[in-house]
Amino acid sequence: MLNFIPSVDRYLFRLVTIPMLGVFALAASLLMLEKMLRLFDFVAVEGGPIGVVFKMLVALIPEYASLAIPLGLLLGVLFAFRKLATSSELDTMRAVGLSYWRLLRVPYAITLVLVAVNIALVFYIQPLSRYYYEQMEYDLRSGALGASIKVGEFTTLGNRMALRIEGSQDDGQRLIGIYARVANDREQVLTISAREGTFMATTDDPDTIILRLTEGLIIQDTGSATPRVLSFSRHDLPIDLPAIEQFRSRGEASREYILPELLRIGWSGFGTEAERDASQATFNYRLVEVVMMLLMPLLAVALAIPPKRSTSALGVFVSIILVVAYHKVNQYGEDIAALGRVDPIIALWGPFVIFAALIGWMYYRTAYVPGGQALGALETLFDKLAKRIGALFARRKPPSLVAEHAVPENLGTDQESSLVPAE
Repeated sequence: MLNFIPSVDRYLFRLVTIPMLGVFALAASLLMLEKMLRLFDFVAVEGGPIGVVFKMLVALIPEYASLAIPLGLLLGVLFAFRKLATSSELDTMRAVGLSYWRLLRVPYAITLVLVAVNIALVFYIQPLSRYYYEQMEYDLRSGALGASIKVGEFTTLGNRMALRIEGSQDDGQRLIGIYARVANDREQVLTISAREGTFMATTDDPDTIILRLTEGLIIQDTGSATPRVLSFSRHDLPIDLPAIEQFRSRGEASREYILPELLRIGWSGFGTEAERDASQATFNYRLVEVVMMLLMPLLAVALAIPPKRSTSALGVFVSIILVVAYHKVNQYGEDIAALGRVDPIIALWGPFVIFAALIGWMYYRTAYVPGGQALGALETLFDKLAKRIGALFARRKPPSLVAEHAVPENLGTDQESSLVPAE
């Protein structure tokens, strides 16, 4: 027996961690894939470099990880106990005296580690990474990341110049088919066309670049009836770069505050009343999301064990629905608490108490009531519904096959005797 218990712990550790890591990777990948598609569209519209997409995705990893970690923990424990229940291993462990609390020792050890990781994410890493993401988005919109000139479209450079190119070669180093319209300080308009051109940096003024044009014409509109026309083999056109404002400092939104800043603004009298309400709402939201992870093993056990002689997976779907719905309720509670309409304790910890009471009742039904099921009524309804749907879509034999294989209703004694072989 003493050698049996450590082996059970190792077995449970393996059963929990493998699906937990798989669910975490799947959930995080799906969230990042959906965001990546929108970022590619955004970067393409803004004309920025493609590499910034991956930098922005890396900045969003802490935010997505804080959502995927509780879901991975829940489904990892649920799949582990479901496997034990459907293979009758759980009955064997209970028969040798291992209670549910004893079996939950390993899942709770994993939970405490993940809670520490999530605290570091939501209170320190996630606010900083979110600010870094907002900064990259601002730089992309303002052109600080090197917005490109789109081929075949007019691009405004500064306040006095519009530029259009027909083609680009050598990764944008060589521009083909250039048309430019420039207004000078004397309100005269220059229309320039050139066969090709190249952007060149200047050492004297970092806010100005040179567009070196080759083989073209300059048409100067002086206001008279006949404009001046000048042909050139090479012409340098200075372009003033637009001034780019510095990005705001961190802390415009409460979600960018780390833990000490939330405590200082929310409870130390700094800032306005609106800032204090937002800081208190954000702090309680992050804290309740972390504490909620301590309930995940109990919820997983309550929903993992199907009825006897059943392999129903209803508990898996119900667990996902409960966690996602509770997360959305917390988000709504944070929003109304940040507006000062409801106290954060009521808006966020009220749903937590209700959720914890529901999980406690479900776990008690599973662990201490003989034959008790947390979803007994739903399991019965689900089985009936599944049978009705199966009967509705079941394949029916054609009438000809049914008649061919039908047994005669009135089989007389003469027919029965005819089947007996003659002596």
